[in-house]
Amino acid sequence: MGLIIVADDHPLFRDALRQAIDALASSRTIETAGDMGEVERLAGDADEVDLVLLDLAMPGSKGLSGLIRLRAQHPEIPVVVVSATEDSATIRRALELGASGFIPKSSGMAEIRAAVTAVLEGEIWAPSSNSEQNEEDVEFAELAGRLKTLTPQQGKVLGMLGEGLLNKQIAYELGVSEATVKAHVSAVLLKLGVESRTQAVIVLGRLGLAAGEELAG
Repeated sequence: MGLIIVADDHPLFRDALRQAIDALASSRTIETAGDMGEVERLAGDADEVDLVLLDLAMPGSKGLSGLIRLRAQHPEIPVVVVSATEDSATIRRALELGASGFIPKSSGMAEIRAAVTAVLEGEIWAPSSNSEQNEEDVEFAELAGRLKTLTPQQGKVLGMLGEGLLNKQIAYELGVSEATVKAHVSAVLLKLGVESRTQAVIVLGRLGLAAGEELAG
């Protein structure tokens, strides 16, 4: 039996979202999470996760950083961003970073159900937008494309670099040798086209926070 994770730090919206998709999940279990750590725990413990509905702004996640982390750790899990920040640039960036869909929090129940149904059937869902890309979007797309070339393990290493962990600490967390971590770091730098750990962290920050330091959720 597959699992759907509904992640939002506002209990009322979290419950409403769960209620909206309850009829679609007759053969699935629905679990809720109020912070990014709980999302990662549920995704890591489950045998099969069919979908994660992910709020952009909640404890442990800022901007698109939660999406980046989840995609790095579990690239096989479809993730739909659910957010009150619904400008076209944020939507494009979420999809470029690997989201399978984007649902504005202003959406009605019918639209939420349609979006979830589409993604569960393997489609990509996004609200219609006819905004043109600007130069910043093009640069973001290039960085996002480089990020997608990282393996899941390399993605985890990059995320830990972003948290300021040393090679020894990363090795402990991943259960590998420091030499293996150094090899992963070197590969990450090469794929991102940067020369230092600091520059790699800057790239991660630009991707994760490009939609704004403070998002409404």
